[in-house]
Amino acid sequence: MAEEKVMQQEETKEEVKEIASGLTVDESKAAEGDGKKKKVKKIKRQILRGRATVKCSYNNTLVSIADTNGGILGWSSSGLLGFKGAKKATPYAATQVVANVTEKVKKYGMKELEVFVRGVGSGREASVRALANNGFDLTSIKDITPIPHNGCRPKKPRRV
Repeated sequence: MAEEKVMQQEETKEEVKEIASGLTVDESKAAEGDGKKKKVKKIKRQILRGRATVKCSYNNTLVSIADTNGGILGWSSSGLLGFKGAKKATPYAATQVVANVTEKVKKYGMKELEVFVRGVGSGREASVRALANNGFDLTSIKDITPIPHNGCRPKKPRRV
């Protein structure tokens, strides 16, 4: 009698654990028997619209793609891809950077992009063209290069 109560309590404990883990009785026993836990496949959220920020300086090109709230989904730079020195700022490096970012963002199912271009480097047009060629619909392209309004205070004149 006491043994039966102990067995029932153990079974109910196992059922509670299985309910909490989300597995059925057979699945949990199979998982326990193998010593391996089943990996639950994480579902990637589907994001249709986003924003691409392209920063082209004289030395490098950075491209990042974010959702509409600003959460970064993928980024890349020409230095990350192995370009060194003056080759980092070339239009070819910019197209390679965009291809790399596109590969990272494909799993989210993004279709439309707003493009924000910053900087004066040679990879500006090449990166925007590469975004269009990689299957994105570009809804808008904006230049957000910072422009100084009157700039810094000049140095005082030199006295000799």
